[in-house]
Amino acid sequence: MEFSALLTSAGINIAVCILFLSLYSVLRKQPHNFSVYFGRRLAEEKFQKQDDYFSFERLLPTAGWIVKAYWCTEEEIRQVAGLDSVVFLRLFIFSIRIFSITSLVCVFGVLPVNYHGKEITHDHIPTEPLDVFTIANIIEESQKLWVHCIALYIITISACILLFNEYKYISRKRLAHITGSSPNPGHFTVLVRSIPKSDNELLDDTIRNFFVNYHGSSYLSHQMILRKGHFQRFVDRAERAYRKFVRVRLSVSERNGRSSMSRCGVCGVRASSFQVYRNKFIEAKKADLTNPEVVDAQKNCPGALVFFKTRYAAVVASRVLQSSNPMLWVTDLAPEPRDVYWSNLWIPYKQIWLRKLATLAASVVFMFVFIIPVAFVQSMMQLEQLKKMFPNLRGLLNKSFFARVVTGYLPSVVLLLSLYTVPPLMMLLSSIEGSISRSGRKRSACLKILFFTVWNVFFVNVLSGSVLNQLNVFTRPKDMPTMLAELVPKQATFFITYVLTSGWASLCSEILQVYNLVYNFFSNCIFCCQQNTEYVYSFPYHTEVPKVLLFILLGFTFAIMAPLILPFLLVYFCLGYLVYRNQILNVYYPKYEMGGKLWPIIHNTIVFSLVLMQVIALGVFTIKHSPVATGFTILLLVATVLFNEYCRHRFSRIFEAYSAQDPVAAVG
Repeated sequence: MEFSALLTSAGINIAVCILFLSLYSVLRKQPHNFSVYFGRRLAEEKFQKQDDYFSFERLLPTAGWIVKAYWCTEEEIRQVAGLDSVVFLRLFIFSIRIFSITSLVCVFGVLPVNYHGKEITHDHIPTEPLDVFTIANIIEESQKLWVHCIALYIITISACILLFNEYKYISRKRLAHITGSSPNPGHFTVLVRSIPKSDNELLDDTIRNFFVNYHGSSYLSHQMILRKGHFQRFVDRAERAYRKFVRVRLSVSERNGRSSMSRCGVCGVRASSFQVYRNKFIEAKKADLTNPEVVDAQKNCPGALVFFKTRYAAVVASRVLQSSNPMLWVTDLAPEPRDVYWSNLWIPYKQIWLRKLATLAASVVFMFVFIIPVAFVQSMMQLEQLKKMFPNLRGLLNKSFFARVVTGYLPSVVLLLSLYTVPPLMMLLSSIEGSISRSGRKRSACLKILFFTVWNVFFVNVLSGSVLNQLNVFTRPKDMPTMLAELVPKQATFFITYVLTSGWASLCSEILQVYNLVYNFFSNCIFCCQQNTEYVYSFPYHTEVPKVLLFILLGFTFAIMAPLILPFLLVYFCLGYLVYRNQILNVYYPKYEMGGKLWPIIHNTIVFSLVLMQVIALGVFTIKHSPVATGFTILLLVATVLFNEYCRHRFSRIFEAYSAQDPVAAVG
């Protein structure tokens, strides 16, 4: 690809970004879009709606939202959105810092060395192939490779220092979150599963007798978990009635001075008729509680919630092995009530390991099936191959501008659209896996999407050109560094355009909330429904964290290979920092907390990116016959692994378990 094709792709994406950001600044001012762009504030009833009158000011794009998002303090964000949002934004702060350093070193140091790597005359930059800006332009045994080795050291040392400081900072924040959070039932509750059944006594008595015998001084009470039945159907009916009641209450309150006996527009009855619903539900509850099915449900009880008098006792009970048989009396600290994934509590504990194996196998199969669209994307980058596949389009493909759009822009767009199928499937697999909490399910989905993205977006795209046709390479892992060193610079063009389409454009799509905007338009303007502020989305950490980590991996991998990617990445991180701060403050509502547990995943992935950068550099120095640079890179690789091991021993336990001091300090 020529440099001009890259400029074409960049121009298209810049135009899309400007258009979307301008539309957002206008649409957010329209009163009928408040439920789309101020969902969190409406849900907390801290947003005062404006009168629906026409004003020219509402039609003018402004940048006021950027100022508000930038000047909001971290403590304010933590109070309204929780610790997880702080952790996510710290990821952007780290990225901006490290890639500012990397851009200075590589754009002004490595890029000129790559460009002048061969003794040739450069006439016209727009017509130059992008290969002249990569390390592939450096001749063998060149002394200029020392510049790349020094840059590698500067990037790695800077990244390790910043990573250590961030890990230390977030660890302190997590400890403060544990000790400073207000008490909730989850702090005093332990989930008990795989309870042994006895023929001599009811399961309820078995649970009580066990915890009275072994935790008598701290045991308070317990509640058995029942499978779905009549009682659950009663709860479902009550929830549906509550939702209808909320919509009617909002509808009635917005009609100033109108009779409260008007029809609600949802169920077709008068608002006062909900008193009749209430009486019916009370009668249904009494009938359900006396139903033999509810009484006999404990025979198939999958577990119980056991309550303790202190947080310390609950933590100890959740960590101690309760029986000599590890498969019996399995205890875990219960999630907070809004975090419990109730539909998974009935799953027998003995099935959990089978479910994890099955979901792992399904994830791996899907990862390899997805190679098909990735291979198609790679074929779109080869102009001659496209002409053979679509002979009817040969005339259009011969035109310069059309060829640039097809080879420089469309491949990354097709891959981006294909990737939209991944998060729902991985979330489904994480649900089947058997997680007892919604946060655990989201964390599991985050890991699956991360592995999937790194494998299919990076490795498969890099290796698809030649390795998929030479399967014997996978039997020779020693050759992988040199093979990556040969293939990674050749894919620089695709990944630069991928940063533009999946990075810049996706940020603009995120802030515009296209799906919610279209849904809101049809529900309000076409079907004339009332705005429903009850349902507010929680932040999709499971999709956004892997996306950001992939861009960090691309930044480190191509830092010395193809430094042209760095300015585009730096713009992405700066824009993303502002966009996500705005979304966290206004759009997303924190329904539950993960307590910052995503940071170990983030840290390990960044260290993996550093190691991958060094392995590829090691292969390059080997190919270019620079033994001294190779030796120094091996030392750097060992030091990075030791750094990660130190961080694991120093910080990781803070995110995995509670210390004895934390519950006591929280009580104090």
